[in-house]
Amino acid sequence: MTNEQLKKEWLKSQERQKSFEGWDFSSIYEDFWQEELSWSYERIVNQYLTKDMSLLDMGTGGGELLESFQHPESFTSVTEGWETNYHLLLNKWSENEITIKFVKEDDQLDYLDNSFDIVLNSHESFDLNEVKRVLKPGGIFISQQVGDLNGVNLASRLIPNFSKKDFSLHLSSVKKELMLLGFEVLAEFEEYPAQKFFSMDALIYYVRTISWEFPDFEVNTHFDELLFLLEELKRQGFIYNQEHRFLFVAKKPNQ
Repeated sequence: MTNEQLKKEWLKSQERQKSFEGWDFSSIYEDFWQEELSWSYERIVNQYLTKDMSLLDMGTGGGELLESFQHPESFTSVTEGWETNYHLLLNKWSENEITIKFVKEDDQLDYLDNSFDIVLNSHESFDLNEVKRVLKPGGIFISQQVGDLNGVNLASRLIPNFSKKDFSLHLSSVKKELMLLGFEVLAEFEEYPAQKFFSMDALIYYVRTISWEFPDFEVNTHFDELLFLLEELKRQGFIYNQEHRFLFVAKKPNQ
């Protein structure tokens, strides 16, 4: 296949990504592998979540993960800051009792003090002072986060002159802030799972979706870098990346 033919195929992958919504990567699952974490976010949430709890799910995306908990709708509130997903949720949950709020800035949660027994946060930014404010005394905050070392391996090969100024988002930095605010840390985990792409289509689709980790990536402007990654794919059967994940469970002081 000539370079022009390759570019046409890769531009199709870039265009296909525009239909992405929710947080659904099922269209690339066959060409994409991610090492499993030693913990399960869902299992840990279920250890603390009871049916009588008032729950806030921050950055719920398409709501797929939240729905797996089968929590009573009348006790469930969600925030979402991406307009595409927000309107998706409004349509999806138009006839149920889940409270949906568009929250662009996570340091400005539109809820009263002491509103929730539990706040869940999977891969969404947060402001601990604001989370503490909306939690009831003794309330639980569970968050799984993408750490600052996530994707650096791949970004350094794909983005010319790649640089990252801030590496402050990791378990120890967040734990320090939690403790300063009086939270009790009940559980903590951190790992660096491997990630592999088995096709250029899957790689381009993923990179375009996680655009904040691969700034200004376009097939046309990064074509030479894609050619080098194609050689890696041919040589070893996959393109390698490394992720960064951590999770914590914290309890707000009772007073």
